[in-house]
Amino acid sequence: MSDTFKAILISRDEDKKQSVSVASLTEDDLMEGDVTVAVEATTVNYKDGLAITGKSPVIRRWPMIPGIDFAGTVLKSDNAEWKPGDKVVLNGWGVGEVHYGAFAGRARVKGEWLVPLPAGMSAHDAMAVGTAGYTAMLCVMALERHAITPDRGPVVVTGAAGGVGSVAVSILSKLGYHVIAATGRTGEEAYLKELGAAEIIPRAELSEPSSRPLGKERWAGGVDAVGSHTLANVLAQTAYGGAVAACGLAQGMDLPASVAPFILRGVSLLGIDSVMAPRELRLEAWRRIGSDLDSAKLARLSRTIGFDGIVEAAGDIVEGRIRGRVVVDM
Repeated sequence: MSDTFKAILISRDEDKKQSVSVASLTEDDLMEGDVTVAVEATTVNYKDGLAITGKSPVIRRWPMIPGIDFAGTVLKSDNAEWKPGDKVVLNGWGVGEVHYGAFAGRARVKGEWLVPLPAGMSAHDAMAVGTAGYTAMLCVMALERHAITPDRGPVVVTGAAGGVGSVAVSILSKLGYHVIAATGRTGEEAYLKELGAAEIIPRAELSEPSSRPLGKERWAGGVDAVGSHTLANVLAQTAYGGAVAACGLAQGMDLPASVAPFILRGVSLLGIDSVMAPRELRLEAWRRIGSDLDSAKLARLSRTIGFDGIVEAAGDIVEGRIRGRVVVDM
């Protein structure tokens, strides 16, 4: 085993100008934690793209190794729950934001942040799911808790060709839902149909400002990774007693909506946080991913790059040039 490993390091100078470099580190350079993991696979999420490009203030400690999730093998452990050789997955917990993250050969973290790699799933497959897919599963589970079942009617997925959207379309279709996929990317119809979308609508139908507090009832529920006018329009077109799970802000953090859907149709807006979600919810989400996500679809919605391709992929994902999921083979 090499004493050193490569890591992407984001730094900031006195003028708060950000720079990105590849550093050679040792385990002595890592932050505190009771479990050290050999990172075997990671992924490039939208949040990772924002961190590396500096397009949004994701990083809150400098310097920082970005990368909000990884899968790998435990090397050392002072935590009773884990031992060397265990296969583990990490999503969130501020990793890549305030604690050194996944874009390095090694990671040292708190044992309670880890969950077991699902049986029969490789590190590569887990990162084809990644935080985006785990978040999509949390959204589906929230809709189920709100009794949004397939017989209630269609469900809409916004940003459908992105990471969260691709996995949400795949899971919902396998569970029997009639999925309406909203996307602004031309030429993605065949891809989304392969994942299980029953209908595809253009992003512009939902992304423009609307003066109408309520629209025609089009769906029983939805998964929204976009926010802003898109989420407002999804809510305005949700059927009586329906629910929308909101987990993203690709269009913006604002919500230019009225209270009409909530007080006239009893619509519920379900907030989804994947970063600090309790461990019990994480374990259930990963168990469900193992059973409810078609492995063949997982292969179709992901592609693999090496460590040297991370920075370029970060720029591409922020600019909307990446379809589905990007797995990094470490």
